[in-house]
Amino acid sequence: MPKDVITTADLAEVRRTALGAADPLGVAADLADAVEQGRLAEPDSAGDALTLAAEIAEIRSRLDAALRYADRAVEAYPSADDPRAGIARAVRARILFRTGGREDEAMAELTALRPLLTEQPDAPAYVSAALETGGRAKTSEEWLSEALDTLLGQRAKAAEAITATEPVVEVGPPEAPGVTFFLLQQRHRVRRNLNLPHDRNDDLADRLEAQLVRRAQQTGETDLLFFPRAEFDRLLTEQPALAEMYGANWDEHRARLEKALVRQADAGGLGLHVLRASVAGLTGYADRQGGAPTEQRIRAGYAGELSTRPDARIAWPPERNDACWCGSGLKYKKCCLPRSRS
Repeated sequence: MPKDVITTADLAEVRRTALGAADPLGVAADLADAVEQGRLAEPDSAGDALTLAAEIAEIRSRLDAALRYADRAVEAYPSADDPRAGIARAVRARILFRTGGREDEAMAELTALRPLLTEQPDAPAYVSAALETGGRAKTSEEWLSEALDTLLGQRAKAAEAITATEPVVEVGPPEAPGVTFFLLQQRHRVRRNLNLPHDRNDDLADRLEAQLVRRAQQTGETDLLFFPRAEFDRLLTEQPALAEMYGANWDEHRARLEKALVRQADAGGLGLHVLRASVAGLTGYADRQGGAPTEQRIRAGYAGELSTRPDARIAWPPERNDACWCGSGLKYKKCCLPRSRS
């Protein structure tokens, strides 16, 4: 950046690398200029580009610029009710909370998004994150609980049967869990942060997490945790036993992931991605669960937690001539694509 034409793959690369750039705010400004100047290869990605610009500016605490970008992002979609606008509207609400004096406006924005909690897998993450930014974690817990009760009730009614101890829940395959799974996991996270006692649905979240572990064991698939190079080096320094799971070096780590993704694609998998992981995240999850990073249940559980966060998912595959998903800066065809055949 700047580039004459910006593709969706470029946007994904910017999301991974912008904060490490010499001038992150310049990157955000160029994204906004690209929308204004018609430099997007896919014009319908204007909202996504502007939302990304808003997030970059927000992280750098340039809230005035962030709010301008967020306003433009919402306007870039056909209507404010467009499902794709949900993330942009949540980012806008988050910025309004931080601006001060506009809390009512922020809550109005999020209240309009509340129905999406039962419809979109990403919504529990971005709505709860915005509410927590505004110091409304208790509201987040209430909304997530109501949405979950609605979905579980619908499923029980559809099945025309409900037991006293365990609702019937379908979460989808391990690589693509359903809305119920994401609601359960986000609610579980929020309740844990609020130090609330375990209830029936927290137990259900734990059981579903264990179910994903069992499925992964049965299929023999990797958990798709991806450690960027510096994190990978740190991982093997602190947890050398994990070389058996994630590879003896970063090249082997990426090759294992690429091969696992190819197998899933060959089996008909859709919406595939890896999960950007960190050593601190993995060890922190292990500590909370009373386990160790070397345990498969801990790694699978951490992967399940990351899967509820849109910013942790790196879509796969990129186009052959686009930047590789691993963040090396090389084209996919020159980087990880050949690793599936090695």
